[in-house]
Amino acid sequence: MNAPAPAVAEMQGLYGPFSFPEKLLQKIWLRGDFERATAVTTDGRRVRVLHPGKWNLLGGPDFRGARLRLGDGPELTGDIELHLRAADWVAHAHAQDRNYDGVVLHVVLFPPEADHVTRAASGAAIPVLALLPLLHHDLEEFAAEEAVERLAGRPAAEILEALAGLGETELAALLGAHAAARWRQKVHFARLRVTRLGWDAACHHAALEILGYRFNRAPMLQVAGRWPLSEWARGRVVPDEIFTAEGLAWSLQGVRPANHPRGRLRQYAAWTQARPDWPSRLTGLGDRLTAAVEPALCLAGVTRSVRQAHRFTARRARLVEEICDEAVGGTRFDNLVCDGFFPLLAARSVPVGGDAGPLAGWWYHWFPGDVPPFVVRGLRELGVLAGPGRPPTHGAVQGLLGWLLEREARR
Repeated sequence: MNAPAPAVAEMQGLYGPFSFPEKLLQKIWLRGDFERATAVTTDGRRVRVLHPGKWNLLGGPDFRGARLRLGDGPELTGDIELHLRAADWVAHAHAQDRNYDGVVLHVVLFPPEADHVTRAASGAAIPVLALLPLLHHDLEEFAAEEAVERLAGRPAAEILEALAGLGETELAALLGAHAAARWRQKVHFARLRVTRLGWDAACHHAALEILGYRFNRAPMLQVAGRWPLSEWARGRVVPDEIFTAEGLAWSLQGVRPANHPRGRLRQYAAWTQARPDWPSRLTGLGDRLTAAVEPALCLAGVTRSVRQAHRFTARRARLVEEICDEAVGGTRFDNLVCDGFFPLLAARSVPVGGDAGPLAGWWYHWFPGDVPPFVVRGLRELGVLAGPGRPPTHGAVQGLLGWLLEREARR
């Protein structure tokens, strides 16, 4: 029997259709990038994931040797099979395949029909868990982040080959347009987060997620859900105990010492105890940043003059002290500003479907934070980054990423 083609869900997103492959769902399960504390099967039993299992990239169930506890029952060890839709179990012929008799949980993206039952070849019913209501992010946001990850190995020479023929003004317009689209998308996702969680919790979740860097976003979000901001502010959270409690959820391979989750948890503890009201302080910041800044330019001298006119360096130093009492600094703080603070503030002030708002220009000309090396090389070879007159900007980085993502989608 031929293996089924890789399953992909095609959906309409904010800026057009996007794809959500089954493999991305498998990554979400592996990382635990969903609200595990409220996970229940379709028949109402709580699911506690003790270990997600070993990812099986060959034939058979997707994960082997997972450890679970369903409801008040004993610990189970067995396989996990994931599908976008519950009906795929039958469509992929697993219902007649004895290789799937060891499956103890059928994980699906979309909730099944109320009367759906997944059955093994033996006839036994297999519990079903739907992840869509539990996901930390919108599906389009997961797909966008996955696409950025896939670009990490792209050589800068490919960027130069495609864009080197553009004139300076044409290149600036292209990067500006893609940066504007990325900004609107980030504000859209921030608005969804604020709507779902409320302002203080949205800020809390965003901060911990960004401190987790790309390797430990999911466990940091679990921490944010389990220990609310009020507990951190009162000093009731012990970072080392949290780190130990999350156990195998952390990804430590390839993580630089500065990004070790234990250290980031300690930073956040110091931050929240010094500034327990930091989300309220952040709204005050948004009220002050009302000066319009032209966002869609990365021509020679523009960013430099904008930063001088609006005192970006001094404002940055004040923000570090005012919002987090200098507990977080450097490029990680710039990521907090551009990926968290500015989109969240814009989500509060820019109406749905409205224009970019005054914060778009601040976001565009802000310091870039942690940037994939291939993006920096590409911008440098294109002449967008060239000495003090053309410093790196977050908008130029996001513009090039946006162009690359669109190019990948066309491919």
